[in-house]
Amino acid sequence: MNTLQTTHNAHMIKAVSPDLQARFIRFIDARPATAATYGRSLRLFFQYLADKGIAAPTREDIITYRDSLKATRQPATVNAYVIAIRQFFSWTETEGLYPNIAQNVKGARIERSYKKDPLTVKQLRAIMAGIERDTETGARDYAVLAVMATGGLRTIEVIRANIEDLRTLGDETVLYIQGKGKDQKSDLIKIPGHAEQAIRAYLAIRGKASGSEPLFASSSNRNQGQRMTTRSISRIVKDRLRAAGLDSDRLTAHSLRHTAATLNLLNGATLDETQQLLRHSRIDTTMIYSHHLDRMKNKSEARIAAAIWGKS
Repeated sequence: MNTLQTTHNAHMIKAVSPDLQARFIRFIDARPATAATYGRSLRLFFQYLADKGIAAPTREDIITYRDSLKATRQPATVNAYVIAIRQFFSWTETEGLYPNIAQNVKGARIERSYKKDPLTVKQLRAIMAGIERDTETGARDYAVLAVMATGGLRTIEVIRANIEDLRTLGDETVLYIQGKGKDQKSDLIKIPGHAEQAIRAYLAIRGKASGSEPLFASSSNRNQGQRMTTRSISRIVKDRLRAAGLDSDRLTAHSLRHTAATLNLLNGATLDETQQLLRHSRIDTTMIYSHHLDRMKNKSEARIAAAIWGKS
C-alpha cells in the first residue's frame, strides 16, 4: 500500500462526502446532464462501499463493484458508471487525496449492434396512412414522423427545433438543429417536399405563432403550445406504432433514425453520406448499419437449403 493510500485510509468515507463530490463535479466542468450522471454514479458507488463496510477501497473493490453492476445493468450504463469512477480517482490522485485505484479498469463489453430495429417501407407507410391529418394533433404527429424518418432526427433534436429554424438554403428547405452534445444549432438536415408539406400543413392548423416558439408544440389542454419533452415524442411515436399493429420493445422512436440510415444505404447512399445524415462523429458507428445490410444480402442459408432440399 503506498504512502498516499496509507495516509488517507482512515478518512476515505469522509473524503467522499457530498462536498468533495461537488468539488469534483465543478472540476470536470461538464454539461448539466453529464454532471448529473457523474453525481448519480458516484453516489451509487459510495453507497455500495458503505454497505460493504469498505472505508479504503482498492482496485479489486472497483472490479467487484463493476462485475456486480453487469448482473443488473445494461453494458452502456455499466460503462458510464465506471467512467465516472475512473475520472473521480484520477482527480483525487491529482489533488493528493487518494491514489488512482481505478486506472485502466475496463467497463463492460458492448456488442457493436443496435438495440432497436428499423422499419420497413411497408410498415412506415402503414403507420403514416393511419394518422388522421385534419386535426392539430394528427397533423403534428404526421409531420414529426415524416421529419424523423427522412432526417434521422433524435428525439432531443425534435424538441429543440423552433419555427425559425426552418429556413431556405439555396434551392432547399432545411432545418437547423442542435445535435446531441452540441451547444448551438450548427447542424442541418434537408427537408424533402413531402415532409415540408406536412410541416406547413401542421403549422397552418396550429395557427399564429412566433419564430422562437417550438416547431412541434404540445396540444394538450395543460401545456397547449409549450415545448414538448423527449418522453412525449417517444410516446407519440410509440402510440402510432401500436395503432398500426407494431407493438414491440425493439420498435421505438429511435427506430425512425435507424430506418433513415437503412433506407439511405439500401437506396445507394455511401457510408460517408449516411454518416453526414446521422451526424455521427465516427464512421465506425455508421458502419454497423452497413455490416447488418451486408449480412442480409448474404444468401448462404438459401444456398445450403437448396443443396439439401432443392430450390423451393
